[in-house]
Amino acid sequence: MSTQTPEKVVIVGAGVAGSMTAAYLKAAFADRISVTLVDSPADGVPDEDESTLGDFRRFFDFLGLAEEDWMPACNATYKLAVRFQDWSGAGRHFYLPFEPVREADGFPLTEWWLRGGPTGRFDRDCFVAAWLCDAGRGPKPVGDAAAGPGFAPVPYGYHCAPGPLARLLTGYAVDRGARRLTGPVSEVRLDARGWIECLVTAEHGEVHGDLFVDCTGERGLLLHRALKVPYLDYQDTLPNDGVVTLEVPADMRARGIPPYTTVSAQGAGWIWTVPLFDRIGVGYAYAGEYRTPEEAERTLREYAGPEAAGVTARHGRLVSGRSREAWRHNCVAVGPPAGRVEPLGTTGVASFAHHALEQLVRHFPGADFSPRLRDGYNAAVARSLDGAREFLTLHYQGAARDDTQYWRDAKTRPLPGGIAEHLARWRVLPPRAEHTPGCPGLPGHAYTSLLIGTGAVTPRAPAALSLVDDTVARKEFTAVRDLARTLSELLPTPYEYIAQRALTTG
Repeated sequence: MSTQTPEKVVIVGAGVAGSMTAAYLKAAFADRISVTLVDSPADGVPDEDESTLGDFRRFFDFLGLAEEDWMPACNATYKLAVRFQDWSGAGRHFYLPFEPVREADGFPLTEWWLRGGPTGRFDRDCFVAAWLCDAGRGPKPVGDAAAGPGFAPVPYGYHCAPGPLARLLTGYAVDRGARRLTGPVSEVRLDARGWIECLVTAEHGEVHGDLFVDCTGERGLLLHRALKVPYLDYQDTLPNDGVVTLEVPADMRARGIPPYTTVSAQGAGWIWTVPLFDRIGVGYAYAGEYRTPEEAERTLREYAGPEAAGVTARHGRLVSGRSREAWRHNCVAVGPPAGRVEPLGTTGVASFAHHALEQLVRHFPGADFSPRLRDGYNAAVARSLDGAREFLTLHYQGAARDDTQYWRDAKTRPLPGGIAEHLARWRVLPPRAEHTPGCPGLPGHAYTSLLIGTGAVTPRAPAALSLVDDTVARKEFTAVRDLARTLSELLPTPYEYIAQRALTTG
């Protein structure tokens, strides 16, 4: 190991997390560090299609990649929101958009809606994106429309295929000097202190480095198997432990590309739908206590419809939890070895890896591998994963359905952290961004919108609003409606925009 600031970074695992790490570090440090990417097979749950958070554009901006540089290779589409289907009752849906909530006289529009909104749809009353989702419109205009008086940017994320994304980012890193090695790691050799000295591979012999990054999936080859860092299980609060996925070919031109991820509540879990340019990705996260893998696959195929006939299903074990330390000694975890929660609409590998990489660059070690930098990274990663766990717990506590034993039991599971106290407070004062546990990338209104939409724990409007004139709020509700109608006419469908901008290889 060098006595200087770490100059040799070795990344193990070239999936989405590993390729993102290689690309991000080369973009951050260029030739001032060397990066070796060991493409060692990972294991764990099947790779579901990536459905990112609304801040993921920062990742590509940091790399200097425009949408036309990467979207075509990844069959990527746009995502304005998450559509929650059947969580508050059969046939009902609501959207959780990335769009920030407007304010009137210092109170969010969602709180004014609780006092008395224009309609029964809080999402359409408070957010332009909900209208665009219902109308099947994307976030961006074609041509010169963006300069027109009616256009206002709408925040968005992406859907993309994980394999092509990993290959593209690996190529990006290699083009900028990273070295890529293929083949499994047969041994992780430790020095006398218990730090990683080198990796041993059959094809390439010993691979030495100063800092090692574990991106090997749930197994955590470096952090868990070699360094024996224990794992904190979330399964007591998040019930799903099985997953089955299908990649369904579809004529997306005829079908249309929805500008949202759908998560549909089922009898023993939930099904996600991720629309790409050339196909649909669907998956069922379920609890094995209530469904067998065969039953889960049958449910998923029925949900996907005739287009899924003959498509091979991929089954896996879904592990929710986090490492007690994401950084130990000279080993840092990014992606599933650091932790993973149920992939409920907004929690793909890419989004958590992005936040971890921002923290890794911020806390990048010097020659002394300062414990303060390590502790800062560990605290940031733990906070994001624990926050995601708490937010996911609200999906089960907040769902207004008790039609199966799965949903009845979900309400009796223990609550993590201070969620019980938060819920008690939120029944009389809606949550704000500054006093929610949170996880990075969620909009500030996420907790309020989720509780209103799922229906079982509806917060009350602040008592102060009964003393405040609502004229400004009514004007804001009208402004949302008017802008939404204008944009619904102005903006093209996602398919039209992507095809016209040549953002697809198809």
